[in-house]
Amino acid sequence: MSNDKRAASAPWIRTRLRTAPGAATALAVLVLVTAFLAAAFPRAVDAYESKGLRHDIATADAGRSTVEIARPQPGLELPQEQREAETRNPELTRVGTALLKALPAPLRADASSVAYGVRTTKPSVATEPWLPRPDAVPPKLTYVAQSGLKDHATLASGAWPTAPDGVTEDSRAVQGAVTEETAAELKVKVGATITLLTAAQEPITVTITGIVTPRDPNGSYWSADPLLRSPSLVPDPSSSFPVNFWTGTVLLAEDTGPVLLSTAAEPVVFWRFPPDPTGLTGSDGSRLTSVIASLESGPGLLKVRRIAGGTAVVGTGLGTIVEANARMREAIGPVIAVAGLGIGSVAAVVLLMTGALIAARRRDELALMRSRGGSLRGIGGRLLAETAVTVLPASALGLLLAVLLVDEGRWWPGALAAAGVALLVCVALPVRTTLQHIRPTLHGAREDMVSARPSRRRTVAELTLLVLAVGAVTALRRRGTSTGGGTDLLVSAAPVLVALIAALVLVRIYPLPLRLAARPMARLRGAIGFLSLARAGRSSAGGALPLLALLLALATAAFGGSVIAGIGDARDDAALASVGADARVSGMGDRATLPDELVRTVSGLDGVRDAAPVRVEYSVTMPEAAAGDGAGARTDTAADTGTAGDDAGDAATAALVGVEPASYARLARTHGLPAFPAARLRATGPSAPLPEGTEAGPERVLPAIASPAVAARLGKEPRAVRTLSGDFRVQVVGTTAHVAAVSSTNFLIVNAASLEQQAPTTLLLAGAPDPGKLRAAVDENGKKFVVQLRSEERARYVNTPMQAGAERIYLAAVAAGAGYALLAVLLSLLQTAPERKTLLARLRTMGLTTAQGRRLLAFEATPQALLAAGGGLFTGWATIALLSPGVDLVPLALAGVAGSDAGPVALRTDLWSLGLPAAGVVALAAAVAGVQAWWASRRGSITELRAGDSR
Repeated sequence: MSNDKRAASAPWIRTRLRTAPGAATALAVLVLVTAFLAAAFPRAVDAYESKGLRHDIATADAGRSTVEIARPQPGLELPQEQREAETRNPELTRVGTALLKALPAPLRADASSVAYGVRTTKPSVATEPWLPRPDAVPPKLTYVAQSGLKDHATLASGAWPTAPDGVTEDSRAVQGAVTEETAAELKVKVGATITLLTAAQEPITVTITGIVTPRDPNGSYWSADPLLRSPSLVPDPSSSFPVNFWTGTVLLAEDTGPVLLSTAAEPVVFWRFPPDPTGLTGSDGSRLTSVIASLESGPGLLKVRRIAGGTAVVGTGLGTIVEANARMREAIGPVIAVAGLGIGSVAAVVLLMTGALIAARRRDELALMRSRGGSLRGIGGRLLAETAVTVLPASALGLLLAVLLVDEGRWWPGALAAAGVALLVCVALPVRTTLQHIRPTLHGAREDMVSARPSRRRTVAELTLLVLAVGAVTALRRRGTSTGGGTDLLVSAAPVLVALIAALVLVRIYPLPLRLAARPMARLRGAIGFLSLARAGRSSAGGALPLLALLLALATAAFGGSVIAGIGDARDDAALASVGADARVSGMGDRATLPDELVRTVSGLDGVRDAAPVRVEYSVTMPEAAAGDGAGARTDTAADTGTAGDDAGDAATAALVGVEPASYARLARTHGLPAFPAARLRATGPSAPLPEGTEAGPERVLPAIASPAVAARLGKEPRAVRTLSGDFRVQVVGTTAHVAAVSSTNFLIVNAASLEQQAPTTLLLAGAPDPGKLRAAVDENGKKFVVQLRSEERARYVNTPMQAGAERIYLAAVAAGAGYALLAVLLSLLQTAPERKTLLARLRTMGLTTAQGRRLLAFEATPQALLAAGGGLFTGWATIALLSPGVDLVPLALAGVAGSDAGPVALRTDLWSLGLPAAGVVALAAAVAGVQAWWASRRGSITELRAGDSR
């Protein structure tokens, strides 16, 4: 008997696939695409997290990322031979090899850049008269005998330093080298000698035998201690005057470490292990943090001390780098979860709709099987088998494509996601069909949406979902997307729940306008309007599923578009705040002024629409805060923004900005800055503009536009200000929160023509000049001027793999949401396509023309399409409005960029992502209706109308 059943199963499956190859192929393609997206999402998240961690470690300063194990020089109680042996290369190599093997996973070192040796930690004064002394202070040098010099440098001149046989603590002559930068700044030449004193003040002669060039100046070998590569001019902390001196490093020959033991420069033995991030993944971040903490003060440190000595210490900033990466990942993760849950929900609903379409098309067939004795288990088993034959290979192929196209990431999350897609599709059709045929069905009255009444169970379920949605939205608004303990799925599902409630509400209120519109239509002479409304209201009461899919897709696309738009706006604003205009030309020093010829040349370049010369003077001391005048400076200008009184104490210094009122007002208007009241700076009388170089008395009162804090400090009365541009009094006539010339929040804007010194220090440009021509024009006036471009500053904000990967996921979410929305419309129309074709055939026998048939189908599809489009627009807008206070896009937009404005970045509605998919829904519905009417007109009525057909 079992053999007969097995023999009967195969012909059934083959027969079904041959009978409906198009439906099987369409289902396979849908499952393949959905399984690919489901498997690619976790792999893409893993990929950008892994690349982000590697990028942060690889681009961090080597002084922070390198793991350094150091211990003081061997104790003086030890014999001299033992102390010297512990600082020689054989012992250092043995310990370094053991430490390299002992590094706990996942921490791995770049073996090619490991360095060890002996170095001094206390700089020693070099008294040679030929060394430079900027402020009559001799330079202070450190000395290092480090391994691998020949492997990481090339010889520029001279010879490599060598260690004489038997270098000991008592040796008084060694050889060394310096880099080209050190030689250039400290005037060191080959053959020069530098004296290093011992603790007993005996001289050790260090002969410079060679000048070397680093092979990789930015590599860890040279950057772990920057003084190895480049000297530095530093202030003298022991002097009460601003005195600077040079400090640098002399590279001693390898194996000359014992000679440093005799000095008082506090020598230490060290091993440096630069991390190798190539094998790290995003999931290794927490383990790496734990491992580093253990090495610094835990069991790992005990193991290190067993190898390197009981006084060894581990120092590194790698833990801080990994923790910063983890904070960014935790901030980005919940925002990405919103997109993932949204697209996942849309895909699940569309798959359920596909199962419903297949079940509707085969309802009569399965009802016949049920009426002839077919069991629910047998029918469900056959459906499961024929569905699995199509779905499982498609799901596996989708997983394979995700693995091939997304080359990084863990395998099992993608496999689980693809298996979930396959399981949903395989189970949805048999379960739905089985539930429909528990009892034999007879042809009865139609279940119209207009006449249907929701059951109590449905009401309870909808109220439960409403409570969940309200709770999720409230939590998201209060806590934000980051909960501090990972991703909260309920909070991340808030957009999905909002769309779900909107769908249920729209399904409930949808019959009301149909009832209102059907009454006047029934009294009209034409039949098209009444028939279209009657058909629109004849949808099954279970029509909430297509509407839910559309609202979810449109809301997800709108939310993703708002995220992308918010990120772009934040980066544009940050770039504008940093540069001040589309382009900026300024001197390298704060006091450098621009020549008139430079201003004229640059202003006349192609692509420059406008130019505004500005004089900026930083750190101008403001008068003491005016008593009782904190709010007096707030005038009725259109630029007035912010508060004043509470910030007065923070404006002790401010930037003085001298502008040409007309040109600066045009520039502010061009870049979307607050309206600048240029007329208020056009002073007359004693405050009128001065000829260049004319001295003015301190009684002059200049009108000024100030920041809120500066306005609160100065008050409404004239106050005296002393600047390098002249001494005068200012009277605040208006406030503004932003100024294009400076990024400081405290500033004072005056008319540059009223200053004694009027030469501009900065030139702000509006337009799109060619960067090469702009820099060439500036360089003609010398190398002391800097060109900044807003476009280049803008590009700095997209250089981290984590931000770029998360942004690509949201772009994919917008595209997938729009695609699933259109697919949902197509599926909902296909589900009722046979009924519409039969209706047209019957009406044609009654005299309906082809044009009337097209209008009928178009009018029939219009209410559902408008409901979905309007509901999608409202749901998308409401989702963004409700959730924007709890979503901060700073980690996606600006995190990791030094000097960027890290203020809150909120969501904003993007009209394209909100309106374009909704318009596509209406257009697709109209197009499908037109095509269907055209196709039906080509077929005869006999094809559609058959005896005994119940449609």
